[in-house]
Amino acid sequence: MQIAGARPSAGCGCGCGSPSRSTLLQIPPARRPDPIVADGGAHSVPQAFVPAGEFVMGDSSGDENPGDGELPRHVVRLGAFSIDATTVTNRAFAEFVDATGYRTEAETFGFSAVFHLAVTARGDDIVGVPPGTPWWRGVRGADWQHPGGAGSSLDGLDDHPVVHISWNDAQAYCAWAGRRLPTEAEWEYAARGGLAGAKYPWGDAEVDEGGWRTNIFQGTFPDRNTAEDGWATTAPARSFEPNGYGLWQSVGNVWEWCADWFSPRTYAQSPADAPTGPRLGTERVLRGGSYLCHLSYCNRYRNSARSRNTPDSSMGNAGFRTVAL
Repeated sequence: MQIAGARPSAGCGCGCGSPSRSTLLQIPPARRPDPIVADGGAHSVPQAFVPAGEFVMGDSSGDENPGDGELPRHVVRLGAFSIDATTVTNRAFAEFVDATGYRTEAETFGFSAVFHLAVTARGDDIVGVPPGTPWWRGVRGADWQHPGGAGSSLDGLDDHPVVHISWNDAQAYCAWAGRRLPTEAEWEYAARGGLAGAKYPWGDAEVDEGGWRTNIFQGTFPDRNTAEDGWATTAPARSFEPNGYGLWQSVGNVWEWCADWFSPRTYAQSPADAPTGPRLGTERVLRGGSYLCHLSYCNRYRNSARSRNTPDSSMGNAGFRTVAL
């Protein structure tokens, strides 16, 4: 499992990336959780309809990050689909846990990654600080119900995105709900909201022009967050304005897991019709950036920006949204 922080080994120089949990604590990756049997569980997240169409996938702004594989730009054609209008919330994930008794991988490991300004746990609950990214902490007891570690709770956070969720956890939720994770192509197409070639879901205006448009870091990273957009960590999933397809905060707030394996070479060999990514890999794609992104050091809150992490990784700035089967 990997802890959120920068990924020097993978060429990710931003605070939203992730060094490995196994490197930090010298522990092996977790066993994949037992599969959840699909039973059409009551998925309560509102839906947005995305029409069939064609778009150009990849970076058009010149802001791509070396090693992330946002190029070459290429044409993609997709059928229509329905996607969650927001990320899955704490309320919705609690319904899944109540119905199944599921334990997340953060709960199984006993710790997860928390941004240092969000830690509520005692000092002896800090189990590691990634070298080179001291703004992250491995925190014992941090999980989806305790996002800051011991002493934190979900009070007042029912409608915020669920976090500390691994890709495997998201898959388990999807199996219960009769849903699936979006492919990376579906995610980018939906995030663009019908705006061809735009840098952001709202167009090309920067995030702070004319008022804040999504939840990112303000101030001086990593020690001073002025929270000018109203939120120091996660914002409610239905905050700010939706894009043209009705998706709320497809960029900023929390990273979102996609179905695909990650490769920096994917786009050079991707088919045009409904691509699903590489056949094999070690890391899964994450999209959208998070509340820790800032233009001065991490510009991954763009439509085309990519990141990745191992499937058993969890952190306080990543969640997911789902697609109808």
